[in-house]
Amino acid sequence: MCQYCLIQVCTSRFWFNYRHVANVLSVYRSVKRLGIPDSHIIMMLADDMACNARNPRPATVFNNAHEQINVYGDDVEVDYRGYEVTVENFVRLLMGRVPPNTPRSKRLLSDERSNILIYMTGHGGDGFLKFQDSEEITNIELADAFEQMWQKKRYHEIAFIMDTCQAVSMYQKFYSPNIVAIASSQVGEDSLSHHVDSSIGVYVIDRFTYYLLEFLEKIHPASQNTMDELFRVCPKRDCISTPGQRTDLFSRDLSTVLITEFFGSVRKVELVTRVVSVPSLRDLLTTVPGKKDDINEGVTLSNVFADQLPVAQMVQKGKQKEWHPPDGFILAFWALVLLVFFKTYAVAQFPPVAVVGNPGLNRSSMEIRFVVHIMIWHRFLRQMPFLVTSYDTHGYGTPILTRTYTKPSTLVLISPTSEG
Repeated sequence: MCQYCLIQVCTSRFWFNYRHVANVLSVYRSVKRLGIPDSHIIMMLADDMACNARNPRPATVFNNAHEQINVYGDDVEVDYRGYEVTVENFVRLLMGRVPPNTPRSKRLLSDERSNILIYMTGHGGDGFLKFQDSEEITNIELADAFEQMWQKKRYHEIAFIMDTCQAVSMYQKFYSPNIVAIASSQVGEDSLSHHVDSSIGVYVIDRFTYYLLEFLEKIHPASQNTMDELFRVCPKRDCISTPGQRTDLFSRDLSTVLITEFFGSVRKVELVTRVVSVPSLRDLLTTVPGKKDDINEGVTLSNVFADQLPVAQMVQKGKQKEWHPPDGFILAFWALVLLVFFKTYAVAQFPPVAVVGNPGLNRSSMEIRFVVHIMIWHRFLRQMPFLVTSYDTHGYGTPILTRTYTKPSTLVLISPTSEG
């Protein structure tokens, strides 16, 4: 179970929403720097701007026009990508009602001792947040999901941050305890972008997130900055919109809650002055049947694993080979098809055969030395005249008869010789 968890959600697609992806990746980079590992972070990106065809610098995402820091980096782990970012998957993630085959990286492994930071950005309205311009999650649905998390003991405290238009409306329906919420704009206000990068032609970060990151860059794991300072990171003169916050559901005084309790992984350590008794090794060892529980005898405990897969049988059995036809089977099959075709149809279509030989010889006196020269399909030569040459017996190949045929037919040319 994770004591400090982070859920980041970018709900926008398309290139012109580049800044929303940069918002999430920037917060991701900050919390990793403060000690939260990827195993405790769940990131949902509705689009991949780093691999977008319009990106002039592939595999990069920048949150500043000077392009000093590539927030995409080389160690970003995206858990829900593209069309996986849906309202259903998000709500199932919060409540822990994911399919049994869902990997650990896509599960929120939290309990009643976990502090969870939830950061969401995208396009919103009065009481809803759009997911990929195709569906919405309402503030009532989000509030009910948090209540189920509380009933199932899936969190201790939640810090909820929303950077969208009319973001305040998303936390107005919350009723579960131990939730502190911060929003970038009031109802009826837009959450504005900060600046544009002319090299890619789009805005690269929102105003509220820009000043939030400016504040987080000054935080280190040993910082004593508290959560109430977070409310002042983006005044109206900088954000243009009016940020809001809600603290009535939170049980502690925010001036005593450290920033690193949500944005970092700093564990609380209780210092005691009394002596704590620790069980001896003898008490910790498990008694092995048939042997004395004596450390001096060097008892070795064997590990016992239950419900394992039969690995040995699987390895011995091996993978079954797929059936393939014998060598030459395909060739023999098509040869059979062609044979049946010619037997039943093609032979009947052959035209009469004209045999050309020496006119002075009887047919019985011919010896056919070269029987078939060529067979001409009559359809191809329907309009083409062709030349036939006959040879005499004693002329040693001197042509004595030349005819031109225009009637479609099939020829078998033979060369005769005399008997004596």
